[in-house]
Amino acid sequence: MSSALSHWLSFSSWWLLLPFVMLLVVAAFIVAFVLLLYMISPLISPKPLKLNGAHVVVTGGSSGIGKCIAMECYKHGAFITLVARDEHKLVQAKKEVEKCAINDKQVVLCISVDVSKDYNQVESVIKQAQEKLGPVDMLVNCAGMSISGKFEEVEVDRFKKLMEVNYLGSVYPTRAVVTTMKERRMGRIMFVSSQAGQIGLFGYTAYSPSKFALRGLAEALQMEMKPYNIYVTVAYPPDTDTPGFAEENKTKPLETRLISETSGVCQPEQVAKVVVKDAVQGNFTSSFGPDGYMLSALTCGMSPVTSITEGLQQIVTMGLFRTIALFYLGSFDSIVRRCMIQREQSKAADKRE
Repeated sequence: MSSALSHWLSFSSWWLLLPFVMLLVVAAFIVAFVLLLYMISPLISPKPLKLNGAHVVVTGGSSGIGKCIAMECYKHGAFITLVARDEHKLVQAKKEVEKCAINDKQVVLCISVDVSKDYNQVESVIKQAQEKLGPVDMLVNCAGMSISGKFEEVEVDRFKKLMEVNYLGSVYPTRAVVTTMKERRMGRIMFVSSQAGQIGLFGYTAYSPSKFALRGLAEALQMEMKPYNIYVTVAYPPDTDTPGFAEENKTKPLETRLISETSGVCQPEQVAKVVVKDAVQGNFTSSFGPDGYMLSALTCGMSPVTSITEGLQQIVTMGLFRTIALFYLGSFDSIVRRCMIQREQSKAADKRE
């Protein structure tokens, strides 16, 4: 009797321990799987692009982020082609970039052209640059402009203008370099978008769509280019202290300004270091700061990842970041409501007078 009871107790104890044993086995399997992915991740990640001696074309390279990206690449030994509309600004930018040289062989070439107007003209100047400095190893699409204002107050032709400059101004140079890159089976293409290309904000009904469009282009293009060892990067810089940002602030609605102030303003030199590093590594997404990292994780969707580690980070942080984002969105809505109430109260006061 005692033997049977002992046997029953041991059997019951085993069943009680079974869930814990299964949890340990599952946990061990997950840890082993993660470690395996971590070990093989370098094997499937792209090899970094060597900037020393590389030919880098930067559109919108006469000022702001574009100029700083050119300077950052030049510091690593690259040959630079600056593309912009304003010849005077190009000459000034060239002088600044040349100060960053690390050897006597480096060259800075300037080309004045509107990359958003005529594809044939863009293709022609890119060919000229390649004849002088060799095939393009990295293209940085940084030409762009910003207009802010309430949807019904923005002139209709401004919507078309922004799509031409911010979207087609990136399509044309990219189209002009991909054939050679595919033949060489190497290259990097960067699209400089914006955090307003990850989240639509008050006052950016004309600007945000033109930057969102770059994401769709980049995802489709990356799928086409990856077999040829060509990697695409989309950079999402925050508000950055550039001439374009200063110009935008002159007409920025109060709501937009208050929302923008929640994340602060960055320096273009800092942004350039981050985005150049990500492009060299072949990372699809380039973000800046904690806010940028959170936005990139939240909006990753079906975007490609460069490493298994990146994908795991997105999986683990998604729920937490979504919770934080809800508080941000609530804060933005509150700002818009307060501004509307203040505006209505001001109008009522003016009528009484």
